[in-house]
Amino acid sequence: MAGLWKRNNSKNYAAVFRDKNGIRRCISTGTSNRREARKIADTYEAAARTKRTLLQTRKVIERLHEEMTGETISRVTTRSRVTDWLATKRPEIAFTSLGFYQNSLGKFLDFLGPKADAPISEVTKADIIAFRNRLLTQVSAKTANHDLRAVKTLFKSAREDDVVAEDPAAFVKSAHNRATSPNKRSFTIDELRIVLDVADPEWKSMILFGLYTGQRLADVATLRWSNVDLVKGEIRLRTRKTDKVMILPIAAPLRRYLEGLPSSDDMSTPLHPRAFAVVARQGKSGALSRHFIELLGQAGIREKQAHRSRGIGRSVQRQAGALSFHSLRRTATTLLHEAGVPAAVVQSLIGHDSDEVHQLYVAVGKDALASAAARLPDLL
Repeated sequence: MAGLWKRNNSKNYAAVFRDKNGIRRCISTGTSNRREARKIADTYEAAARTKRTLLQTRKVIERLHEEMTGETISRVTTRSRVTDWLATKRPEIAFTSLGFYQNSLGKFLDFLGPKADAPISEVTKADIIAFRNRLLTQVSAKTANHDLRAVKTLFKSAREDDVVAEDPAAFVKSAHNRATSPNKRSFTIDELRIVLDVADPEWKSMILFGLYTGQRLADVATLRWSNVDLVKGEIRLRTRKTDKVMILPIAAPLRRYLEGLPSSDDMSTPLHPRAFAVVARQGKSGALSRHFIELLGQAGIREKQAHRSRGIGRSVQRQAGALSFHSLRRTATTLLHEAGVPAAVVQSLIGHDSDEVHQLYVAVGKDALASAAARLPDLL
């Protein structure tokens, strides 16, 4: 029979009992009422001597609590937790980051089905592993790990807020990044010249900005004249993905290009009007990415994409090409490293983000950044 014990410095009783293996256990009952503690202790012992699951035990304890206190325990569902958590994150994170969480957690709720409207405490480690494995049949390991990270963040916050007693996602491992697509690579200088030859003026401009600033497609597409300061020789922008403010020196070839453009009296005018309109309308740059891949096909350096359906559906993993607009970011990084620019300076100029890189970033001066930008090759 279970017993009760109270430490000298504790007001609550602890339950003392033996499990099915004869091992003595001592767990706090969380109450100073001896009658309530006795019921809880007996429940602990009964659960320990059978194959009752943690979830079954938790339900019994919750029922006991409601019987003894008359208070109904608030059972937060997974769906309501997602809604509430996203609401608290909305003013704290960038728009694109919020979109990432909404998309990933929406996938998780769809996967759970009716269980999404059950208490969040009923979600198990096995559920989260099954979600990860389902993703791996549909998307790349990298994308699956992004979605898994959103779920892990959700449950970590739920544990910190005492919404759940245990974090079922804590020990779920990320998927191995299996090489099912061509390796991403940089452009060669000759390839860049070929693409520039076939590009229209707006795409030519975006390619130059992509190379000479190392920034992502959406950030290049949404640049306005107000972001460019030819007097100081700087481009200032706030990145959509990380919400980081970047102050980038204008490389000499890019400056010559900008000085040759017709000036605008309205500083809010987009540098790339068509691309700006696409991102403003869709909230992302996916359509622009596809247009750029078509441009690479026209240049003959990437296989042309067929517009007809390949019959594989949206839930089947796609094969990614080795070259994309993001390859310009990789190209700038590679060229700077090959030119002997210190790694910390390159990382700061391109804007790669991590805790370690951040510590290096704050020590990099403006002169070092300007010197790095000056080493990029002249394509004009």
